Amino acid sequence: MSQPDPNYAIARIDLPDAGTHGWQVRLQRRGIKYAKFFGDRVHGHPEHALLAARRWRNALLEKLTDQARICERSPRNSSGVVGVSKITVSAANGTTYHFWQATWSPAPGQRRCVKFSIKRYGDREAFQRAVEARTEGIND
Repeated sequence: MSQPDPNYAIARIDLPDAGTHGWQVRLQRRGIKYAKFFGDRVHGHPEHALLAARRWRNALLEKLTDQARICERSPRNSSGVVGVSKITVSAANGTTYHFWQATWSPAPGQRRCVKFSIKRYGDREAFQRAVEARTEGIND
């Protein structure tokens, strides 16, 4: 199993014309965006700013993980399979596409998602492929 990226959700920001140098942490969970900038000058050195960004990110992930819901079958689950759902995507031109989607979390802080077109595979086969993809994903 590979090691998680130590700079997950952290990006380097260097804008010399604006005098901005530092590390930006950006995460989104359940539609809520979290962001914080860690300037080199404030922290005394780029490496110190990076360490502060990692600490903040880790504390945020821990807090968000503690709040995560337990995956149980919900009355809102119409597929009958946790992590498999039927979704509709609307393109900018107004065309709608229908998929069966499988989602899973291979490791803390990671999310995987795969969609299977109902138009291409038909409803039953797209659903079955989504179920298989999720099963394989959580067993890897």
